Amino acid sequence: MSNDDTSYRLYYWPGIQGRGEFVRLVLEDARASYVDVARLPEGEGGGAAAIVDALQRTDIGTPTYAPPILQDGELFMAQTATICRYVAQRHGLTPDAVEDRFRADALQLTIADFADEVHDTHHPIAGALYYEEQKPEAARRTSVFLEQRLPKYLGYFERVLAQNAASGGRWLIGSDCTYVDLSLFQVIAGLEYAFPNAMRALESEHSRVIELHARVADRPNIAAYLASDRRIPFNEHGIFRHYAELDADG
Repeated sequence: MSNDDTSYRLYYWPGIQGRGEFVRLVLEDARASYVDVARLPEGEGGGAAAIVDALQRTDIGTPTYAPPILQDGELFMAQTATICRYVAQRHGLTPDAVEDRFRADALQLTIADFADEVHDTHHPIAGALYYEEQKPEAARRTSVFLEQRLPKYLGYFERVLAQNAASGGRWLIGSDCTYVDLSLFQVIAGLEYAFPNAMRALESEHSRVIELHARVADRPNIAAYLASDRRIPFNEHGIFRHYAELDADG
């Protein structure tokens, strides 16, 4: 989504959702105008070279370590959780109470930990190695993840939702949807792609989490985004990958 008045420029690898997708969801839900820079043609300053250039810049304050990178005018920032919070605060997607904003930060970082553990199911040894070079280790890591870690994470977010529901809330924190709900949606969507059998087996015990995923998907701006070509399909190059041999038996 972009126009001539665009203030945001997102730098993330083209062709994958990855960690950039958490940022895109906040931008899309807020109807914020932005350019997904690396998805532009190289002749228009896009492609992976644009990311490399951003990483090598020395005139933006503290150097950025890795994408996603968000540019807002002269301000550059990195780290998914920081970017999501920044955009959310500017567009009404954070809790109103200051103490709840700190709680939202904690939830967002827990979601980041969750996503990291999903990634490590298929790359348990090193990200620089191909999946095919670490398949035995991936199978062992995934077995532990599906048996222990996945239910623990889902159970935690189920408890968070139940506690907020006791106060009349339908979201993770407070009375309205915030950026952490959008991020949890992305993890659940990714898990349903990567481990459909395992997720089906856990749905009944974690109905609040599954219902949250559905509520986010039904938000008008998110629904429009999911139906558009701006939403890059899940594939075997990002955080969430489907390898049938790693999924639980159906």
